[in-house]
Amino acid sequence: MPPIEAILGQALADAFKAMDIDIAAQDIQLVRPSRREHGDWTSNIAMQAATATGRKPRELAEEIIALIADDPPAHVESVAVAGPGFINFTLQDSWLHEVLIDAVTGGEEGFARPRLADGNRIQVEFVSANPTGPIHVGNGWWASYGDAVCRLLQRSGWQVHREYYVNDTGGQIRRLGSSILARRAGTAVPEDGYPAAFIKGLAAAYEGSEDATEAGRWAAAQILRFIQMQMAKVNIYFDSWYSQASIEESQAVADTVELLRRSGLVYEEDGATWLRTAEFGDPREKRVLRKSDGEYTYLAGDIAYHRDKFLIRGFERVIDVWGADHQGQVASLRAGVAALGVDPERLEVRIGQMISLSSGRMSKRTGNAVDLDDLVDEIGPDAMRLLSLVSSIDQAVAVDLDKVRAETGESPVYYVQMAYARIAGIGREAAKRNVIRAPIEDTDLTVLTHDRELDLLRSLADLHRVVETAALERAPHKIATWARELADRFHGFYHDCYVLHTDNPPELTQARLWLVEAARVGFAISLGLLGVTAPETM
Repeated sequence: MPPIEAILGQALADAFKAMDIDIAAQDIQLVRPSRREHGDWTSNIAMQAATATGRKPRELAEEIIALIADDPPAHVESVAVAGPGFINFTLQDSWLHEVLIDAVTGGEEGFARPRLADGNRIQVEFVSANPTGPIHVGNGWWASYGDAVCRLLQRSGWQVHREYYVNDTGGQIRRLGSSILARRAGTAVPEDGYPAAFIKGLAAAYEGSEDATEAGRWAAAQILRFIQMQMAKVNIYFDSWYSQASIEESQAVADTVELLRRSGLVYEEDGATWLRTAEFGDPREKRVLRKSDGEYTYLAGDIAYHRDKFLIRGFERVIDVWGADHQGQVASLRAGVAALGVDPERLEVRIGQMISLSSGRMSKRTGNAVDLDDLVDEIGPDAMRLLSLVSSIDQAVAVDLDKVRAETGESPVYYVQMAYARIAGIGREAAKRNVIRAPIEDTDLTVLTHDRELDLLRSLADLHRVVETAALERAPHKIATWARELADRFHGFYHDCYVLHTDNPPELTQARLWLVEAARVGFAISLGLLGVTAPETM
């Protein structure tokens, strides 16, 4: 918990203790009021405690603030009761000056780094698009999301493993191979094949046999190398590229079905092998694992893959990031994981909703997708990364490219990066004028009293909690929202509070230089979590 919230929480807990009510400081929630006239922090703990103690909430709150007023904690200017029993704290500016000190002493590595885990191993599988064509914009959106979630988890103490599950087997690979063979022979692509233009180039390079599976796997390997380059262009890398074929062509699927059979959940019917899933929350009573023709289903392979994740490689938690077209597979997979004896709560599946542009649908097979690298070439990797993270993954998104292209405040990318570039510009100007920043311990921060200065520090004070919430909720869009707010407040400060003005007293220049450095730390952290660069010039 950040220092000021710990201080206020402990003050409330001590007041309850004096009243013989046992409430721990960590169980007390403090939030920022929506209206500034209600103070800097507020808590509804009196209303919660009143229910348990049979007291009237407002009377209990008034008794609490009387006890706090007798010995107010650091930075507290006043405490008041509002409404039915909210306890509102108004603080002295000194608490924000301490936030500045925390930011510049902690720096990019130490500031806003919640400890939510202690090296716990977590695997995040994301993108995992079939290697039957380049990554399209929709997959790119979910790639940004998965990578940002990994960055948040790493900052919060998890040991993260990034994985791309390569669907290099099955019907789509045979259809890809058939399309390659047809193009090479100069005949029509099969009706269920891939008529996209890139198939023609692959067909010209293919020198293998007429076996559709062989041709499909060769093509998939070439496409996968291109996908890796697409991901690298937007600063996304994986720890492993895990082959589906390695699961399905080994004993892994058969061994997994046998393991499930020993649990009594697998049975034979109509020549097929079935798994009872209803008792694990699946709305369907049963799911087929092996069809009557002897071929294992995708579900069987997916359960085997997750058995490998949990029981063989030993990940404590797994997050799968899937597209909206896989929504119907979630219940059956969770049922399969539970049937393996793994707590299904250890598996999270995040579903990305549809992405639309003014140009084209998202379909690899029909060849009318908008390739990710085409969009990146047009707007740049930073714009693509930040644009893909400004909304929650569970919201369908319509992308306005004209707004993205605009180098104005309408572009969230330009607006945030320009704030960082202005910070770098202040540093260059200070060096030009030979203005050297004094040590922080020798700087009088009490001169920072302007509303623009204090609002900037209020944003920095929120970063720890925003990082924590974004990590726990797997919600990197909260970081993007915070970065935009910080940029908004920094631009206001930049226009209204000159840092190097010749009329400034020396102590104000020094304090503002440190404020600018604190803002730089905040921008560097947030942009790093989003996978966006922090440019020093624009």
